[in-house]
Amino acid sequence: MVDKIPVLKADTIPITGMSFASTRLNKTGSWKYMRPVHSDKTPPCNEGCPAGEDIEGWLYLVARNRVEEAFQLLKLENPFPSICGRVCYHPCEKACNRREYDYPIAIHLVERFIGDAGKRYGWKLKSYDIEKREGRVAIIGAGPAGLSCAYHLARMGYDVEIFEKMPSYGGILRYGIPVYRLPKNVIDWEVQYLIDLGVKFHFNVEIGKNKQLEDLQKDFSAIFIATGAHKSRNMKIEGENLDGVIVGLEFLKDVNTGKNVKLGKKVAVIGGGNTAMDVARTALRLGSKPIILYRRTRNEMPAIEDEIEEALKEGIEIKYLVSPIKIENKNEEVKILHLQRMKLGEPDSSGRRRPIPIPGDIYTMEVDNVITAIGEITDLNFIDGLVKIQGQSVVVNEFCQTTNPTIFAGGDIIDQPRTVTDAIGSGKRAAIAIDSYLRNRTVDKELLTIGYKGNLSMARYLGIDKRELQRKVVLFNNLNMDHFIHEDRHPQKTLDLSIAIKSFDEVNLGYEENIAIEEAGRCFNCGVCNHCDNCIVFCPDVAVYKENDKYYVNYDFCKGCGLCAFECPRYSIDMVKEGR
Repeated sequence: MVDKIPVLKADTIPITGMSFASTRLNKTGSWKYMRPVHSDKTPPCNEGCPAGEDIEGWLYLVARNRVEEAFQLLKLENPFPSICGRVCYHPCEKACNRREYDYPIAIHLVERFIGDAGKRYGWKLKSYDIEKREGRVAIIGAGPAGLSCAYHLARMGYDVEIFEKMPSYGGILRYGIPVYRLPKNVIDWEVQYLIDLGVKFHFNVEIGKNKQLEDLQKDFSAIFIATGAHKSRNMKIEGENLDGVIVGLEFLKDVNTGKNVKLGKKVAVIGGGNTAMDVARTALRLGSKPIILYRRTRNEMPAIEDEIEEALKEGIEIKYLVSPIKIENKNEEVKILHLQRMKLGEPDSSGRRRPIPIPGDIYTMEVDNVITAIGEITDLNFIDGLVKIQGQSVVVNEFCQTTNPTIFAGGDIIDQPRTVTDAIGSGKRAAIAIDSYLRNRTVDKELLTIGYKGNLSMARYLGIDKRELQRKVVLFNNLNMDHFIHEDRHPQKTLDLSIAIKSFDEVNLGYEENIAIEEAGRCFNCGVCNHCDNCIVFCPDVAVYKENDKYYVNYDFCKGCGLCAFECPRYSIDMVKEGR
């Protein structure tokens, strides 16, 4: 039985110290030697984007159904989200940290959704709060680089005129990429923004023929040259000039402009790049049976992986490690293709293993047509002597300025990857450089994003984005995976295969709004605070607080335990030594 607990009398209770003051008087922060600092870093998708987009930023907005804000943020950096969402090779997705957790974010599909939403809802561009710039700028070439440069300069208030040798704008977008990948109306609505900005177009004007570059130099303050690479390489084999041997780019241009192109039943497509894939898939839709012949293996193919997969899915055969050595004719028409089997040797200057002929291993193939797609070269004769040229490229500095200070260049005529998105990025760099040149200012290299090939952020250049950002790129092992769950990547809708291979209707149909929002919500927001409040929730000293949607730390009471940094899912908090 428990003894009875004695009751203490009031006069026997011992005297104890009590405080009625707040613990705020005891500034426990003096104990620490480390302090947490909220500091946004560079997401790997942003770093990997050739167009210099704030990908993490617009994914954050879409995930919260703030799509029009995402549209404005995206259009700050890239004038053509609907185009890039369809044809970009999306290196951002290869850089995405989510790839190491389950599946990378379908960034290009969310980008396409944003661009298409702009058309669907009729969103207009917000005006920059800047004065109209003085000076006229001429753009030579209405392809992706020229259009990008014109767009950014026009948004800054310049008078811009584009000179294009073809009857319409778009360059490779209109005349090279098949409409089942990039419908013409997509190009038209994206370029309409340039027209609304006051950009003037002069078509059927070829500089060096019916207009001279010297004339433009007299009339304009600066010139941007972006004429692309439209001359196909020769195979340098016997029989390549026969009837029935067709140049890939010319073939695509003829089809895209509505010409009646006739092919035989069996068509050999020579090459392994995007042009070869486009040619083969176009030939299939014209009723032929194409076969792609490539001298290396699939691992070395320069074509976008998605394009290779789609060609194979459509039933197109690809033969690897073969190279044409002779085209045999009958009555001046193609009949037999002689092929040399190859093996791979050591890597060449491109970093890919060099194809080497296997002695005596030659065979033939009966074909009705041969279409060449082994690469394109530039035609720079019209500027030879006015700027420095090295090989197939115009020599430029990191801001696309040539050796002639009034002339800038971009796209496929400079030394950079020949892709639509790289061209768009070079146009933006040139626009910033031209603005700086005409205003007698120096481009601040600190404005360079950590990103791809020194791409510039237009938002930072114009002072719209004033955040202090670290150049450190966030890696997967920097993130706290305890706060995420595994989720599948959302597939996009596609045209039924039986219909696709018999028509030029668009094959990939993108995302509906609810799917785009869900896919954007899979983003880790690497390195950038997304206001999850973990730092507040886990702080044992209640030292972290929030004002006006921004986090602060009261260092008088923070003991430097590091819990906030450890529990931050995104690595947007650093622990630094006290006094630094």
